[in-house]
Amino acid sequence: MISETTTTSPEADAVPPPGPAPEKKRVPQGATRLLTRRDRITLAFMAGVPTILHVALVWVTALASILLAFTSWDGIGFSSIKWVGLANFKELFNDNPQFWPALEHNVIWFVVLILLPTPFGLFLAVQLDKKIRFSRVYQTAFFLPVVMSLAVTGFVWQLIYNPDTGLINSLIGANKPGHYIDWIGDPKLNLWAVLIAASWRHAGYMMILYLAGLKGVDPSLREASALDGANEWQTFKNVIFPTLRPTNTVVLVVTIIESLRAFDLVYVFNKGAQGTELLSILITNNIIGESSRIGYGSAIAVVLLVISLVVIIPYLISTFRKERRA
Repeated sequence: MISETTTTSPEADAVPPPGPAPEKKRVPQGATRLLTRRDRITLAFMAGVPTILHVALVWVTALASILLAFTSWDGIGFSSIKWVGLANFKELFNDNPQFWPALEHNVIWFVVLILLPTPFGLFLAVQLDKKIRFSRVYQTAFFLPVVMSLAVTGFVWQLIYNPDTGLINSLIGANKPGHYIDWIGDPKLNLWAVLIAASWRHAGYMMILYLAGLKGVDPSLREASALDGANEWQTFKNVIFPTLRPTNTVVLVVTIIESLRAFDLVYVFNKGAQGTELLSILITNNIIGESSRIGYGSAIAVVLLVISLVVIIPYLISTFRKERRA
């Protein structure tokens, strides 16, 4: 019996089987838009408004102050602006009896903040880093002056320094007639009284900065130091403190800026009079005071800006170099 073999042609093989035809995949014709028009408008609004405000309130005002420093203007009408060149700076350096004492007070402010509350803030951070009981409560208590308004801090310390009912005079018995100690009115005492209030606030600020730095220290360094037989002080001096170099740089810059922009406490105490003159007080008195010498006040502001840049620019350069090396 002969079996019949059937042969199929290639055309027959190409015929699709019966049933629904498979769906064809669509090829994308272009890039899919991830943001809708509404999203783009919202993003532009969120990024544009802060940028405009920053430029208008920071850069424009800074440039305007630099330009006004070379002019004489009483603030009434732009037509009264007169170009005087370096006359404001010559008067400031040669004929203003308050400028050099104010600059000296700013330097004293920095020295006191870097020598007293900064080491005390480091000491508090080291103790709190040991994870003692109620450490969160202690952190809150020491950091509370930082979150308080400086004006409120000034009012609190005014009550403490009050000659009649103040806490200090009551404790030392100096609230009786003939024995009063005027902590705010005495030119020999008021600057140091304000610095104590500023140090009370600054210590909490330094504590938080150093506590953040201590949290970043590798625990293996402490373990290796303990295995080598080093005590707690030797471990801190030789191992922990050298690793806090970036934090120390930030602390130094922050302290310098705090000493240069000091204003609120002094103004609340006695408006910068009788031995508490600061550069910021001179700027305010000349710009919004009775004389309203905006050009002269701007010259003082430029001097303060230059001093700030002398500190900030090297810090930024060193930071950028570290980022490039990394």
